[in-house]
Amino acid sequence: MAVVTGASRGIGRRVALALAAAGYDVAFTARTVEEGEGRVPPRYGNAGKIPVPGSLARTRAEIEALGVRALPVRMDLLDRASVTAAAATVLDAWGRVDVLVNNAVAHLAGTHERFLDLDVDVAERVVAGNYLNQIALIQAVLPAMLDQGGGTIVNLCSGSATSEPPGPPGEGGWGVAYAASKAAFGRLAGAVNAEYRGRGIRAFNLDPGFVVTEAGAARGGLGTLRDEGFEATPEEAPGAAVAWLVASPDADAFLGRVIWTPKLVAERGLLG
Repeated sequence: MAVVTGASRGIGRRVALALAAAGYDVAFTARTVEEGEGRVPPRYGNAGKIPVPGSLARTRAEIEALGVRALPVRMDLLDRASVTAAAATVLDAWGRVDVLVNNAVAHLAGTHERFLDLDVDVAERVVAGNYLNQIALIQAVLPAMLDQGGGTIVNLCSGSATSEPPGPPGEGGWGVAYAASKAAFGRLAGAVNAEYRGRGIRAFNLDPGFVVTEAGAARGGLGTLRDEGFEATPEEAPGAAVAWLVASPDADAFLGRVIWTPKLVAERGLLG
């Protein structure tokens, strides 16, 4: 039984479908319940929100078409009570979690402002969503994993945590609030492994690469990244990588490092 956060569209949806295809019942979270309701903030600036496809309803139908159970759960990563309630809903319904994929990410208007324009209150909310509330979710799920004798956590990290931006926000770069929040998030897998590896818990950091999702394409501004040599990763690649990590006996060799999705799927022939 797997849980995937942020799975109404993009990488999370692909991961949920890959796990369903591998035979897992999948619980999955997002804010968008019905198709046509999805909106994302612009990449830079404070213009109005942008319509995007995807919803819990669509992902549910796609998972069930693969012959496994689907459990859609509305969750807002910026609302800690919503995060812990989502974990409780899954555990109440299914009683266990074998796989937790932390894919959801907090992007809100003002996240990618330039340094002197950055509202510290916005930065605080971004850190809460991308780091502190991720801790709360793992804390809510981990005891059940320990009681059942093990489990796997996969955290979708970001190259922005360790790479210098190719330009300022609005010119192909990313904001410091986002990068700092993802850098903090990248420390969680190592902490979990250090404390609980001996009790059957594995936690991986998976960098999906430069994936052009529906939300990313809708926000625009991707040309500079391509010009700087950021080669696009197929959207289905992270899902294939997650399915391999949770199932393969060889995956333990990748603990303690950041796994680069394009390299993993190429070396293992995961996309056929």
